[in-house]
Amino acid sequence: MDTERDRGRRWRPATRLVRGGAVRSPFGETSEALFLTSGFCYANAAEAAARFRGEAEGFVYSRYSNPTVRMFLDRLAALEEAEAASATASGMAAVSAALLAQVKAGDHVVAARALFGSCRYVLDELLPRFGVAVSLVDGTDLAQWRAALRPGTVCAFVETPANPTLELVDLRAVADLCHAVGARLIVDNVFATPLLQRPIRLGADIVVYSATKHIDGHGRCLGGAILGDAAFCEGILSPFLRHTGPSLSPFNAWVLLKGLETLAVRLDRQVRSSTELARFLCGLDGLRRVLYPGLADHPQHELATRQMSGFGTVVAFEIDGGQARAFRFLDGLRLIDISNNLGDAKSLITHPLSTTHQRLGAEECARLGIGAGLVRLSVGLEDVEDLKEDLQQALAAA
Repeated sequence: MDTERDRGRRWRPATRLVRGGAVRSPFGETSEALFLTSGFCYANAAEAAARFRGEAEGFVYSRYSNPTVRMFLDRLAALEEAEAASATASGMAAVSAALLAQVKAGDHVVAARALFGSCRYVLDELLPRFGVAVSLVDGTDLAQWRAALRPGTVCAFVETPANPTLELVDLRAVADLCHAVGARLIVDNVFATPLLQRPIRLGADIVVYSATKHIDGHGRCLGGAILGDAAFCEGILSPFLRHTGPSLSPFNAWVLLKGLETLAVRLDRQVRSSTELARFLCGLDGLRRVLYPGLADHPQHELATRQMSGFGTVVAFEIDGGQARAFRFLDGLRLIDISNNLGDAKSLITHPLSTTHQRLGAEECARLGIGAGLVRLSVGLEDVEDLKEDLQQALAAA
């Protein structure tokens, strides 16, 4: 039988973003229904017992699943072409669960060194505390991956493009190396979004998102998602989430559903503006370098062209004069807001060394290319000429 789920997977991405996973109640609403309920009732005691045993269809408790949350996950899974998906209360809950659900004391994990600061905390401090060995590698160096991966490596973790330097990892090559030793590859795809990079098509086993970013796209709520095959999501991840409880609220799931509807339209505008701004910044005095995968001088521009369908909404650039001048530049902005969030409809900028990556320390940040003058710009939906004028006047004022 041709089910709604089957039809949804044949739709093109823009249609999936609007229609995927939608289920109407008997009232026939056009907007997805918001089920603000913690629990569900059963026709009789036998039905309750059958649902708890997994022998009958239906919802049990919103910590486990909820109709609104399920619509969000079905839509995202159809877009990602994943067999299954789970939701979490935040992006970091998704990262933590994807790792912790599958490791135990004595296991080994390999990760690219260039990661968001909180991801490094999980790898540097949390996993070793529970007896899990972690090896960090230069994500761009396949020789380091070959040397670090070994029998007994359970999984590998990468973020590509990486925060904030926009370093890329060759997903196809690293996936092949992981699979050769029986390890799963986890990809944090938040900077690329499901539309600009397809990790599962490139060989990844698990994809994680902070839905707080582009998927919401308006800075309204927190959320996370984990996608992969049914064996992992249902057999390994689901029991972990069920008993530890980092669940996504139905209201946030509904907000994220609404965000998905406009994702393609927003990204199209934001990527075009990001490309234009990156080229504009290259022509300004007072900058040491501009980092954007869409620029021909980006060290991995060829990989980005091959691996991504668009170059993203984040531009990083390093200001001459170190942190003092970078702070004067940030304080001089009149339109762009100073904020550590990204993927928003509003353009946001931050100084990673003193905010998102401050816990790594100056030495490790220097090793990663996060200098005292580096700033990270998340490009929003404003008129690009207004953004150019704001950046130019702030640089002059600094």
